[in-house]
Amino acid sequence: MSADRKSLFIGADGKNLIFTFLLVSSLFLLWGFCNGMIDVMDKHFQEELSLSKAQSAWVQFAHYLGYFLMSMPAGWLAAKLGYKGGIIAGLLIVAAGGFWFIPATHINALVHEGSVSPDTAFIAFLAGVCLIATGLTFLETIANPYTTVLGDHRYAATRINMAQSCNGVGWIFGPIVGSMYFYSKDAMGHDTGSQTLYIPYMGVAFVVIVLAAIFFFANVPDIKTKDDYHLDDAAPGVSHSIWSHPHFVMAVAAQFFYVAAQAGIFSFFINYMTAEVPPIPASWNSALTGFAAHAGFLQKWLQGWFEPSQAGLLAISNKGAANLASVGFVCFLVGRISGAGLLKKFAAHKLLALYGALNVVVTLLIFCKLGWISVVCVFLSYFFMSIMFPTIFALGIFGLGARAKKASAFIVMAIMGGAILPKLMGYVADRFDMSRGFIVPMFCFVFVAFYGYNWPKYAKADSLQGAGISPGH
Repeated sequence: MSADRKSLFIGADGKNLIFTFLLVSSLFLLWGFCNGMIDVMDKHFQEELSLSKAQSAWVQFAHYLGYFLMSMPAGWLAAKLGYKGGIIAGLLIVAAGGFWFIPATHINALVHEGSVSPDTAFIAFLAGVCLIATGLTFLETIANPYTTVLGDHRYAATRINMAQSCNGVGWIFGPIVGSMYFYSKDAMGHDTGSQTLYIPYMGVAFVVIVLAAIFFFANVPDIKTKDDYHLDDAAPGVSHSIWSHPHFVMAVAAQFFYVAAQAGIFSFFINYMTAEVPPIPASWNSALTGFAAHAGFLQKWLQGWFEPSQAGLLAISNKGAANLASVGFVCFLVGRISGAGLLKKFAAHKLLALYGALNVVVTLLIFCKLGWISVVCVFLSYFFMSIMFPTIFALGIFGLGARAKKASAFIVMAIMGGAILPKLMGYVADRFDMSRGFIVPMFCFVFVAFYGYNWPKYAKADSLQGAGISPGH
C-alpha cells in the first residue's frame, strides 16, 4: 500500500482510524436504504389513495421537512455531545420512526372499513416518514463532516465519497425491498402493499437498535478539524461568522438545488418508466419469463416486470419500474466509486462543475422526449448525480475548523429543497407529462455547475488542499 493510500485513514496523532471510518460508513448504508424505499413509495400512494403526482410528493415533503426541522438541533447536539452521542440519538429516533409504521398500517386498514378517511391514513404514514427523517438528520449532520476528518485532510473529498458509496449500496437494495412489500400481490393478483408496507420499516427499527448498541461500546474519537481560515483566533468578543465565507453560503444554495433535483428524479422514476418508455417488444417479456422460470430464488423478483398498457401494448409495471430503480442506483454507485478515484487526481470543484453541466444536457434530452435515448439519459442522470452531495458538502465546510459542525447543520438543512421542488416537478408532470417535468431538475443542475466552476473564487483557494488561501479572507 502506498504512503498516500495509508494516509487516507491516519489521523494527526498517527492512529489508524479505518475501523471508525467503516463503522460510520454503515450509517450511510442505512440512510441510503431508507431513502431508496421512500423513492418508490409515491406511485403506491397515487394508486392506493387516488392521489395526483403533485399530491403524492407530500411524501418527499414530509421526508425533507424532518431534515429541515432537526438539522440545527442535530448540529447543536453534535457540538455538545460529540460525534458518538449525536449518532446514538439519531439511531434511536430512526428506530421509533420504524416502529410507528405498525400503527400507521393499522390506521390504513380502517380506511377499507370506512371508519377512517384516506387523508388520515396518508398523514399517519407521512408522520412515520418525517420521524425517520429526523433521526437520519442527526446521522447525516454528524457523519458527513466526520468522514472528512478521519485521516489526511488532503483526501477529505475522497473519504466522504467512499463513505457515500455505501449510501449508494443502500439505495440499490431499498427499491428492491420496497417493490416486494409496496407492490406485492396475493395469489388472486390483488394488491397487498397496504398490509405489508410496515414490514421493512420494522426490520430497520431492529437493525438500528443493534447499531446503537455497537456505537455505544465502540471507540469514536471526537476530532477537531483544521482551522484554515483562523476562525478560532478571533479576539474575545469578536464574532467571525461562517456566513462571511461565500464558499459556504453558496454550498448551502447548491445543496438545496441539488437535493431538489435528486428528490424529483428519484421520486418520479416509476412514473416515468410506466408512462414514458416506448412500447416493450413482446420478445423481452418472453425472454424474462423464460429466465425467471430457471432463476431459482430470483424467480419471484423477476416475475411481473411487464404488463399490458391501456392501449393493449406491453409496458413496464409498477413492480418492474421499482426494480429498475435499483438499476439506476447501480449507476449511482458506480459513479460514486469511480468519482472517489477521480477526486484523487482532479480538483473536486472541477469535477462537480463537469458533472453538473453533463446533467444539464442529460435532463434536457429527457425533456425533449427522444424515445430510448431519453430513457438511457434517465440512468445517466443517476451516474452524474453520484458525487454531487458529498462533494458540495466537502467544498462547503472547507477550512471552517471547529465550526464545521455548525456549517454541516446548515448544509443538511438545505436538503429542504427536496421537499419543495418535487411538488413543482409533479405539477408540471400533471399539467403536461412526466418528460416535461424534467425541466425543473435541469435548472437545478445549472446552479450546481455554476457553484463548482466558481468555487475557487468564493473560497479563495485553488482546491480542497488549501493551496492559495488568502489570509485576509
